[in-house]
Amino acid sequence: MRKGLWMTMTILAFAIAGYGIVQYLVLGADSAGFVQEKLLKIKLNSLWYTMIAIHVMASVTSLMLGPFTLSSKFRAKHLNRHRIMGRIYLTGILFGCGTGVYLAFYATGGIVSTFGFGSLSILWFYTAYQALRNILGKRVESHRRWMIRNYALTLAAVTLRLWLLIFVLVFGEERFEWSYTIISWLSWVPNLLLAECFIKKWAEAGSMSISS
Repeated sequence: MRKGLWMTMTILAFAIAGYGIVQYLVLGADSAGFVQEKLLKIKLNSLWYTMIAIHVMASVTSLMLGPFTLSSKFRAKHLNRHRIMGRIYLTGILFGCGTGVYLAFYATGGIVSTFGFGSLSILWFYTAYQALRNILGKRVESHRRWMIRNYALTLAAVTLRLWLLIFVLVFGEERFEWSYTIISWLSWVPNLLLAECFIKKWAEAGSMSISS
């Protein structure tokens, strides 16, 4: 089951990362449905386009590296690579969080969405900081717990799009803004709750890593 979880998580992460690269960095941000919705109501400046480009590049890097940093088998066989990937992963989080806070102020759905995505960015940074602080202090098990929490938040990039697809199918595109407001919280709060359940379950079993 743990291998199945790892495979599912990895496939979804790479699929959404690929989508983000093509949609935002190849085709251009203006071609994205999210951006087109914004342009109907506000004018986006050059700083916003720079921030979204940095956010996408940083976030997809962490999204793709996450499954390998969590894999107990990969870590055991490639410890040095694990450490290098971990540094790159956390650097991606740093840039992703910084740009995420800025982008939250432009989120579709107004202040509720701003607080939703802003909170996500802050917690994303906080869990990364705790993961780094604990590994520097050689508290390995605590480091793993915080990394699981952090990657659960990184996976908001995946769950946001899954929830959005469901909401559009159920409620229609005409209620996009209403749906997006709810998803600004739904995309990450359940992820964090599931991470806590995972941590508790595997801590009791004596392991807090995801096997590949």
